[in-house]
Amino acid sequence: MTRCRLCGSEAMASVVDLGATPPCESFLAAEQLDRPEPAYPLHLRVCTECWLAQIPPLITPEDTFSEYAYFSSYSKSWVEHAGTFVEDAVGRLGLGADSFVVEVASNDGYLLRHVVDRGIRCLGVEPSVNVGAAARDAGVPTVTEFLSPKTGAAVRAGHGPADLVVANNVYAHIPDVVGFTQGLRALVADDGWVSIEVQHLLTLIEENQYDTIYHEHFQYYTVASAARALASGGLTLVDVELLPTHGGSIRLWSRPAEVAGEPSRRVAEVLDREKAAGLQELTGYAEFSARVAKVRRDLLRFLIDAAERGETVVGYGAPGKGNTLLNHCGIRPDLLPYTVDRNPYKHGRFTPGTRIPVLPPERIAADRPDYVLVLPWNLREELSEQLSFVHEWGGRLVFPIPELSIVEVER
Repeated sequence: MTRCRLCGSEAMASVVDLGATPPCESFLAAEQLDRPEPAYPLHLRVCTECWLAQIPPLITPEDTFSEYAYFSSYSKSWVEHAGTFVEDAVGRLGLGADSFVVEVASNDGYLLRHVVDRGIRCLGVEPSVNVGAAARDAGVPTVTEFLSPKTGAAVRAGHGPADLVVANNVYAHIPDVVGFTQGLRALVADDGWVSIEVQHLLTLIEENQYDTIYHEHFQYYTVASAARALASGGLTLVDVELLPTHGGSIRLWSRPAEVAGEPSRRVAEVLDREKAAGLQELTGYAEFSARVAKVRRDLLRFLIDAAERGETVVGYGAPGKGNTLLNHCGIRPDLLPYTVDRNPYKHGRFTPGTRIPVLPPERIAADRPDYVLVLPWNLREELSEQLSFVHEWGGRLVFPIPELSIVEVER
């Protein structure tokens, strides 16, 4: 990577190099196991001009999202989070029967179903054919498109301007951040609102959450760099909320620049926190690579020691972040014979790169392993409850991030 995709600067500094891995959602069918598997460098750098952290755009969104293995509705806590957001947004913005809500990257309708239930007109813009079809089957109007300025204008012409445009967990997934932002501006009414949720680079670094670096995530935002990205498309950041989701996220509220007004006090407060953490200078990034290396050593040491003691360790979950962790650590079926997932789409498939089988969740109770390695660590509370049955045979849960944690399961 020689130029920043936001400001065009060539002043790019290395943050962490995770080697080369396959795309994190490219799960393999059995017949693919004897075929070559492409891997791409996964090297995070930061622009020292605008401080946008980013990886090279070595794969395209079309490669990843035309058919997608992630269905949001399989996470109970994520559906509940979306419901709370809709309830709050309706109250905050005064949305009603005459309003129009658009969600970009709407997945299987996990969020817009709450809008439909309230009788508010809505539309999902979802690039993945398979999950968009699931949304329509669930009664959520959805078009299969990637957002661009042209797409945004076409949706606006066909359905009218949106009072609220939602873009949750997608702003990191697009390499053309300027064009995507212009698409958001094309969708939203001239006096409307855009709400974006994206992981916060501040917590990613502070909490050592390096497994959320993968090829689907082209950039990693602070509030400062997000405000600059929004401005590139004619939107102004007016408010920010700090969220616990994904280990620490930011909800960015923006409006067309012409009506935005002054940003809230919360924006200034988070900007001050980022500056104090050194994220607008290289000092804030200096120790991250060493802390990443320690996670790898600690997890491998645990798995090797368990294997030598004759103890069994299996995985729970097959998220994209898990595949960054597994590939970086070089974990294969000799140390983790399988992982399980609630998403039947992944059953019978194998994790990219590491070739670990993905099985139905019932397999854990049948095998009664000594340890369950929880790969979606960000859902710790929800999954600790789901896995409470492990206590029946004295099994324990293992969380690898932000540091290795082995815990007894509570009833």
